[in-house]
Amino acid sequence: MADPRRTGPLVYSIAAHRGFADALVAGLVPRYREPGFGLARLTLLVPSSRAARTLSEAFIRHAGETGEGGLLMPRMIAVGDLDLDEKLGAALDPLGAAEIPPACDPLHRWLTIDRLIAEERAAEGMEPLPGRARLNLAREMARTMDRLLVEEKRPEDLTSDAVLDQLGGIAGHWQHAIRLFARVKLRWQSELEARGQVDAATRRNLLFDRAVRRWRETPPPHPILAAGVTSAAPALARLLRMIAELPGGAVILPDFDREISDSAWDELGLAGAASEPGGAVFGAGDALTHPQYHLKLLLGRMGVNRAEVQPWHRRGIAAAEPARSRAISSLFLPPLASRAWAQLPADKRRLAGVRLLTSATIEEEAQTIALMVREALEQPERRIAVVTADRGLARRVAQHLERWNIAADDSAGQPLALTPAGRLLGLLAAIVAHGPDPANLVAAFHHPLVRGWDGEARRDWLKGLRAFDRELRGPSPAPGMAPLREAASAAKVEAWWDEAEALIAPLADWPREIALAEALSRLAAAAEDFARSMVWEREDGRALGTMIAELREHSQASGTMIETADLAGILRDAMDEVAVRPGYGGHPRVSIYGLLEARMARADLVICGGLNEGSWPQPPGADALLAPPILRALGVPGSEFRIGLAAHDLAGAMGAPQVVLSRALRDAEGPTLPSRFLLRVEALLGDDLAQEHRESAIPALLPHLDRLRPATTEYPRPAPDPAPGLRDVAIKVTALDRLLGDPYQFYAQAILDLRQLQPLAADPFSDPALRGTLVHDLLDKWHKQRAADPGLALGPFAAAHFAAERVHPLFRALWQPRLIAALEHFEQWIAEDTAERGRTVLASEISGAMTFDGVKVMGRADRIDRLADGTLAIVDYKTGAPPAKKQVMAGYALQLGLLGLIAQNGRFADRDSGQVVTGIPTRFEYWSLRKADGAFGKRETPMKEGNAKTGLLPEEFLPFHAEQLSRAIRDYIKGSAPFRARENPDYKGYNEYDQLMRLDEWIVRLTEKEREA
Repeated sequence: MADPRRTGPLVYSIAAHRGFADALVAGLVPRYREPGFGLARLTLLVPSSRAARTLSEAFIRHAGETGEGGLLMPRMIAVGDLDLDEKLGAALDPLGAAEIPPACDPLHRWLTIDRLIAEERAAEGMEPLPGRARLNLAREMARTMDRLLVEEKRPEDLTSDAVLDQLGGIAGHWQHAIRLFARVKLRWQSELEARGQVDAATRRNLLFDRAVRRWRETPPPHPILAAGVTSAAPALARLLRMIAELPGGAVILPDFDREISDSAWDELGLAGAASEPGGAVFGAGDALTHPQYHLKLLLGRMGVNRAEVQPWHRRGIAAAEPARSRAISSLFLPPLASRAWAQLPADKRRLAGVRLLTSATIEEEAQTIALMVREALEQPERRIAVVTADRGLARRVAQHLERWNIAADDSAGQPLALTPAGRLLGLLAAIVAHGPDPANLVAAFHHPLVRGWDGEARRDWLKGLRAFDRELRGPSPAPGMAPLREAASAAKVEAWWDEAEALIAPLADWPREIALAEALSRLAAAAEDFARSMVWEREDGRALGTMIAELREHSQASGTMIETADLAGILRDAMDEVAVRPGYGGHPRVSIYGLLEARMARADLVICGGLNEGSWPQPPGADALLAPPILRALGVPGSEFRIGLAAHDLAGAMGAPQVVLSRALRDAEGPTLPSRFLLRVEALLGDDLAQEHRESAIPALLPHLDRLRPATTEYPRPAPDPAPGLRDVAIKVTALDRLLGDPYQFYAQAILDLRQLQPLAADPFSDPALRGTLVHDLLDKWHKQRAADPGLALGPFAAAHFAAERVHPLFRALWQPRLIAALEHFEQWIAEDTAERGRTVLASEISGAMTFDGVKVMGRADRIDRLADGTLAIVDYKTGAPPAKKQVMAGYALQLGLLGLIAQNGRFADRDSGQVVTGIPTRFEYWSLRKADGAFGKRETPMKEGNAKTGLLPEEFLPFHAEQLSRAIRDYIKGSAPFRARENPDYKGYNEYDQLMRLDEWIVRLTEKEREA
């Protein structure tokens, strides 16, 4: 098959519009197929095992299209970047490479580097790093080592004159990082030599160089081709050069732009061109983010001029028109060359077959993409690919496709930490690290694998768990198992709790520091207690079992110790490094790819989703160890290089016959910025053409997707009218405001008995109601203990109370100081009232009740004081602003007056002490913790006293409240008035029942007259 006339390397390029995999196969089969052997004598070097699978599928499609029947496929060897997480197979070992040392296991290297970091920091007298931070630094060092090894940089290069000259001009933390890295790398190389091993990247380089030497001396008897390999690693570039020169050999590049002008090519920069023997230069002006930059770098290292690259003249099954490749070339021109856009006529700027899609949210984007896929499947044999770097978007698309029974697995997989088995282990590790926190505890007990082997046992388990969960809602309990036992007892699930406590017992009382191997063994045993063998089943369970076994083996050999508090984070980081890919069985014509997985793949319709900055391309994070000047001094391309690869991925995807470029204005975290690549597309098209390319048909269908009926009746404003027997309910003093202000809320709370479910381990920092409960409980305990200890200071008592209640650190930092300052004012006022006015605290947090017009009225007083004349003062504590006098007069803040009526017409009684309080109330006060007059804490009354211009007169206060209560009972409890939603728009009450009343569906239809009424 060799061309005797050939005098130089044979390098081809398959243009983006031709479809790499299908076009490659269409050319290989007639050129290399031999009678009886098919393509079995051909060897293909491909970038990854995923690329090998893509080519295999292309061979199968080709055989089906041409009707050639059975086909012996070529041998394929994956030789891609280390970034692809693919290990070099043993296919090159038979080349007589037995003298090449074996590769060190990556896990062993990671844990050994972790130990070396700890030893080096200790030798410098530095504080030891926490286990998780140290292991993450070790992982980063291992990646940087691979990066340097791929570029064939030696340890001594880190101390070269070029590097040392740059050290003085960088920040101190960079200097420390590179010195630590250099010392650790030297020690690691020494340990490798002692073990007779090399790094995996070094071994791969040695294998490549061995293959080059052997093939130069004795060319292989059968053809070898490199297809789709774009890595510019020097050793791989030498191998590709050798393959390009072999008889019957060739290198086929994907999406190489042969149309780019000489000036634009020069504008890409030096691309590692050597300025002196053995040197490499990556200038600050290099266009590292250009999609052709890494191909220019590769050709330079291969010693191939771009004019020597020949076009591949075969087309794939899903090929587009040649104009698409020319448009892509124009689209990604370097900055200076992009000026030519202004002179391009409209037909040259038009991207026929390319549509632009902009959605309001990421959820809407996923729905629209799924609908596009569903529409495209109506055309027989049409293949669709969704390509996105946003794994969250990929999962949403797959879920929306399930509504049509379309199984579209995400071939990029998902991190092990997000799978069922990984989540269970992570929850158990969190319980070990942070104690039996209610949120983690309930999540672990509720995990779908727990008791999943028996449906009846699972049902009984969940029944007990739900009762326990409901009891735990609200403020977080005190640490330890005792409060949890009390919660189980209160929920009447003691037998269930005995079983649950036995499960979490092995997760308690771990030492502060533990060997990582022992921690993994304990966690694995606990996971089996929770889920038996189900935790190790399926793809995620097998991946988890493999990770634990390998990590346990190597950590035991290296003696890795960690802090128990870091266990959850360490495992999360380790599981994030493991991608779990689904098994086979998805829809044959629908694929969801990540950027790496999409390389070489082709479909009739390609939807590029998530085209936002931070997703496509991802931000080029700075190297944690080597500053940009150091990388340039070493001759290593910077992190912006990855942006160029992302641009190349988009250029390849845009070669499909039909392309959709999609983004959302908002993702799960907030507003987004469009991808720089998408902005180039819009700039090339111009405003008018960009509008023509906007996709509008599918988004217009989206609002109708979930409509079950052609038309729906408008939801009316709720006004329930329950039967008299259901209306006859007791009234709480805090509920009369609701009844008069928003009767529907009273109906939902008092008649339907619906309550808002509090979150688990709720914290007063984010919930004013819980903050009020915390303060009320504190003051009640202080009053009761102060009866036996009159000198008990409130400030220290409050600080101890907040510590015992385990309030959130942010609460203690932001709220505790102001609360204590206000409470100390409370203490001062109480002392002054006692000494100067003869006023004494009579009771706190005491419940009372009375019967009024045949209806029971009940409530709890925060505090009741006895005044010097024997009458009572009712005090209500407020953590925020108290109600304004206008609210009281409007009938929307009636709590204080109703408590006064109970004291006058009923009684207050303390169940524990037997204390009974009755009398005539003459004082009504709000004691607020808010800031007033430059200090925290304020006391005021809703009555009109002194120079006050508003408020109820003291003699009118109780009669007014009695009238309001009587009206409410007459109209609603004993009457027939409907409990209309939002009866009084001025009511500034609660809103937890707005969703139940479907407020948003009818509030917009209220006329101005109705609003005023």
